[in-house]
Amino acid sequence: MFAKFAVPVFAENHRLLSQYQEIPLIQKAVEEFIYSHSVSPSGEVKAEVGQIDKRITLPKCARLEPFMPPGSRLWGKTSVGVRCNEHVSWTIYVQAEVKVMANVLHIARPVTRDQTIDYGDIALQIVNLTQMPEGVLTEYMQAVGKIAVMNLPSGQPLRGNMLRAPYVILRGQNVKLQVKGQGFSVSSEGQALADAAEGQVVQVRNPSGRIISGFARHNSIVEVNP
Repeated sequence: MFAKFAVPVFAENHRLLSQYQEIPLIQKAVEEFIYSHSVSPSGEVKAEVGQIDKRITLPKCARLEPFMPPGSRLWGKTSVGVRCNEHVSWTIYVQAEVKVMANVLHIARPVTRDQTIDYGDIALQIVNLTQMPEGVLTEYMQAVGKIAVMNLPSGQPLRGNMLRAPYVILRGQNVKLQVKGQGFSVSSEGQALADAAEGQVVQVRNPSGRIISGFARHNSIVEVNP
């Protein structure tokens, strides 16, 4: 008796299952969408697609169409939509996590405020950028030679706002004002009213008391636009 019904029941179940969309194909479409639309010059993208409830039954679709819901982005924990707009119409949202593994500079040993950063003070560690704060530094050249603006404990990821460029002009320093134009150059003396790094705007008081703004340069020069 059992043998008479086993084959027909299996065939019927197989026929019913073939009418519904295969869940693994939806997950694969999401994964491919993430890799094809995620570009990170600073790291390696890794996609982890979440599980889909296998009890969900969606009509079979010949062409799955992944998309990003409004307000979402392919960064960290996110959601990717998949829809079908053929003879059947449905939409499902799939949870995913997009990781960007990259080298990030960390403080290798405690650094004190106003200390110049050297190679021994920092080290690269591979981390998930999506879990890092904004503005983390990823290359030695972004930090070496810069000045710490605060005390930095060991192990802390290094951000750009923790450092400043070294000053080339100091407050109260005597500087040379240079005005250059088409076919002429004029120089005069003055006193800097603030500290300034290369290229920063600094105010200078000239001997007559007039306040002039210019760009800080090396060798105690302040460049003034004519």
